[in-house]
Amino acid sequence: MARRLIANGYSRVYALKGGWREWVQADYPYEEKPSEQPAVVQGCVDCHEKATPAVVEDWQRSKHSTNMVSCLLCHGAEHSSEKDVDKAAPVRPELCVMCHEAQGRQFSAGKHALAWKAADALPWAHWQSMAQIEGARGCRNCHRIGFKAPEEIRRLRKERLGPGIASCDGCHSRHAFSTIEARRPETCRGCHSGPDQPLWEVYASSKHGIRRSMEEMAEQTGARQAPTCQTCHMEGGDHEVRAPWGFFAVRLPLPDDREWSSARTTILQALGMVDFKGNPTERHALLKELDMARLTRESWQGTREKTAKSCSNCHPSDLVARTLEQGDKVVRKADLLLSQAIRMVSELYADRILKPPAQSPGPCIDLLSPHRARTEIEERLYAVFLQHRRAAVAGAFHGSPDHAYVKGLDAMARELALMRAEAERLRRGARGGQSSNQGQNKPGEQRERSGLEGDAGIEPATFGSGDQRSIH
Repeated sequence: MARRLIANGYSRVYALKGGWREWVQADYPYEEKPSEQPAVVQGCVDCHEKATPAVVEDWQRSKHSTNMVSCLLCHGAEHSSEKDVDKAAPVRPELCVMCHEAQGRQFSAGKHALAWKAADALPWAHWQSMAQIEGARGCRNCHRIGFKAPEEIRRLRKERLGPGIASCDGCHSRHAFSTIEARRPETCRGCHSGPDQPLWEVYASSKHGIRRSMEEMAEQTGARQAPTCQTCHMEGGDHEVRAPWGFFAVRLPLPDDREWSSARTTILQALGMVDFKGNPTERHALLKELDMARLTRESWQGTREKTAKSCSNCHPSDLVARTLEQGDKVVRKADLLLSQAIRMVSELYADRILKPPAQSPGPCIDLLSPHRARTEIEERLYAVFLQHRRAAVAGAFHGSPDHAYVKGLDAMARELALMRAEAERLRRGARGGQSSNQGQNKPGEQRERSGLEGDAGIEPATFGSGDQRSIH
C-alpha cells in the first residue's frame, strides 16, 4: 500500500500502527506528519464534489479527513475517472481494524459479527422468496453487518446495497464514520424494532427511554443522564454486544425447577437443538457456533455479571439483583406458556390430525421454520414464539411492563386460549371424518409418542440440571 501511494502522488508516506493511531515510519524517510492531503486526493475531492457532493461533505466533517485517512487508503488507487468506477476497491473491515484494533477484536467476539452467517444458516432463510431475503428491504438488510467473504463484499458493492457491506459501516455511516451518531439509540432502532425485534419500542416506553426523550426535547447542552442502548450494551465502547439470555432466551444447564426444566426441554426440542432422547443435534452445534443460545453456565453467568455491573453504575446492587431475578421469573412464565403451545400442536401431529413439517425428525413443530405454508393453529404458535415471548423477555429486562405483560405474557395466554379452541375444532372435524390432512388414527391404534407431553419428555438430568453436566 505504501509503495502504491507513493506511485500515485504522495511524496511522504506514513503508516498507522494498528490500534494506537501512532504515526510510524514505513521504510521511507519523513520529517513530520503531513498537514494537508496530497494533490491526488484533492483530485478525488474535486471530482466527487460534482458527482457525489454529500459523500465529500460527510468525509470532510469526519475525523478521517483531518487525520490523513483519505480516499486512497480505503478505496485504493486504481479508480481515477468516471470510466473506471468499478476499480474503486470496496472497503473491508480489515482496513478499519488497522487503526481500531481493540474495537475490531471486540466486534469479532460478539453476535453482530455472525449476523451474515446466521441469515444463511437458519432454516427459515431457505423457504422464502428472494424478495424477502435480498435487497434493501430483505432480511439481509440488517444481517449485512456480519463478517463476509471478500467475494460477497464485492458482489454487494456491485449491487449498491448500502450500509453494512464493510460491517463497521452498519452503525458508523459512510463516509462520516461518526462515533456520536453510532452512540445514539436511533442507530439500533433500524434493526431492533418491529413485532419480532421490539427492543426499540421496549426502550422507548421504559423509564430510561422516556427520560432520554424528555432530555432531547429540552435541548439540554450539558451531559445527559438517561442511558441509551449503547450505555448498557456497549459500556466503555465495547463492541462485543452480548446479552445474558441470548437471542432465543434459552440456556443450559437446565434449572432444578422440574416444571421449568420440562418446559425448556420442550422448547429445545422444538428449536431442533436436541432429539427426543436428549442428544444434541447438528443444529445444536450450529446455534452454538452462531452464539444464539447460552449453552454453558459460564457463558450465561459471565454476561449476567457484566450486565449487573453496568446497571449498578446508577442503581443499588440489591435492586439490580432483584430486578434481574424478576426478569428470570418472566422468562420462566413465558417458557411454560410456549411449551404448552408446542405440545398442543405436537399432539395434533402425533394423532395425525395435522401433517408435521417434512424436515421434522418426529411429530414436533420446528420453531426455526416459520416461513412455510401452515394452518391457523401453527400460525398462532409462531406468533407466541416470535412475537409475544420476545416482547415479554425484552420488556422484563428493559423496564417496560407494557411489553412484559400486556404485549408479552398476556398476549401469549390469549393466543393459547384461541389455540385450544382451534385444536378442539380440528379434533371434532377429525372424529367426523373431516381431518385437515391425513385423517384420524384407526380404532385402537397407539398414538405415536411425541416426547413433548409434560414429564413424558426428557428428564432434566439428560443434559444438565443444577451442577450436572450440560451439552457443549
